[in-house]
Parts: sequence; C-alpha cells; structure tokens
Amino acid sequence: MRDILEATNICISFGGIKAVQNVSFAISEREILGLIGPNGSGKSTCVNLIAGVCALDAGEIRFDGKKLTDREGVVERARLGMSRTFQTPKPFGNYTVYDNVFTAALTKNSFVAAEEKTNQVLSFMQLNDQRGFLSSKLPIEKRKWLDLARALVLEPKLIMMDECMAGLNQIEMAESLKLVRKINERGIAVLFIEHVMRAVVDICSRVIVLNEGRVLCEGEPREVLHRQEVIDAYLGGGAHV
Repeated sequence: MRDILEATNICISFGGIKAVQNVSFAISEREILGLIGPNGSGKSTCVNLIAGVCALDAGEIRFDGKKLTDREGVVERARLGMSRTFQTPKPFGNYTVYDNVFTAALTKNSFVAAEEKTNQVLSFMQLNDQRGFLSSKLPIEKRKWLDLARALVLEPKLIMMDECMAGLNQIEMAESLKLVRKINERGIAVLFIEHVMRAVVDICSRVIVLNEGRVLCEGEPREVLHRQEVIDAYLGGGAHV
C-alpha cells in the first residue's frame, strides 16, 4: 500500500527554540497512525507544518505523491485532500450544525452538491437530530463530531485528528472511536494525535513518539508504550492501557 503522506527531516524553530527537529514519518493509505508525546513535544507543530499553517525551515513534505511548497497553503492543501480537526473544536458558534457543515462543503462544491454532501455527512456522523441546533449549544462530544463532519465533507484523503478524545467520558469515547473507524473504512488515512493512551492502543496500528521536537521511537502501540525511554519521557509511572 502506497504512502499518502511523507514527512522527511522536517524542521521549524521559533525564536531560537527548535520546536521540530528532523522529524520523519510516513502514513500509508487507509492507515490510522498515532502521534503521541508529552505536552510541548511538537505534535501540534507537526500538524501545523503538514497543514500549511507554518512554513518549514528545512525538510520536505509530500502528499499524494506531490511535493508541497509554501505556495500550497491551508486552502490549497485542503483542496488536495487534507483535512484536520483541532484540540478545541472551532465551529461557527452562531451557525447551526447544518450551516457549519454546509459552509465547509461550499468551498469545494456547487450549492446543490454542497446540500447533498452536507446531508450525507450529517447522517453518517449521527448529527441529523442536531442539524438545527446552534453549534455553541452542543455538548463537547457533539462539538467534536461536528468538527469531524466539517473535515469529512471536504472529501479528504487524510484527516489529522488533534486530541479528539480529550474531555470525553468512557461511553462517549467508545462511540467516537467507532466513528473514527467508520471514517477510516471509507479509505481515509488518519493521523491520530492523542494523549488518551487507551484510545491510541485501541485504534492505531502504529505510533510515532515525539519528545522535545524529535522522534523518540515508533512501532506497535502496546510494545512502544512499554519501552523504558517512553515511560521515562512521557508516561512517568508506566503505561496504563
């Protein structure tokens, strides 16, 4: 299976602080790859580099076989098939659930096609019953699902999910993981950035561990979480999975 995303020796510094240093990894089509590490390890910065929010100081990113440059910013990368969610969902609070997804759909579709795709995604994401609700009135679980719906309606080849399990209880997490699997089963690769190790072990086939802006190690989730260097850098008292 070919790689949909390849990051090779990517680097960025902020005010002399090396936030990401020579990080390399690849995601294959249909893979769910975990990206984990302590706060400040460079996870979200990597996502911002891949998404085009920040420009690389050095290194290379290839998406779907195309080398990306600074000319391919956030909008262009979304058109190429790259979507993301955020640690804190950022819907338009004064818009309804429907209008949030429809507005995203309009960026790539005609009015009629956007309506059709919005209805399909709301049904898929189990948000039909909330379609008329203001997004600001949704509970945290549904706001996260709405964030995913806005990403999904762009018909991506890759979705980067940034801490989409944070703040959820066990039942909400189980339902959310089911949706992530369903998204992946549609042929969409997932970069799963997460602190909830139970979710990482449950859904990821492979994980990359970052520490202080560098790749510490990678491998199968349970095996990686029991490595001493990961416990020392991140998990402290041990891996509870």
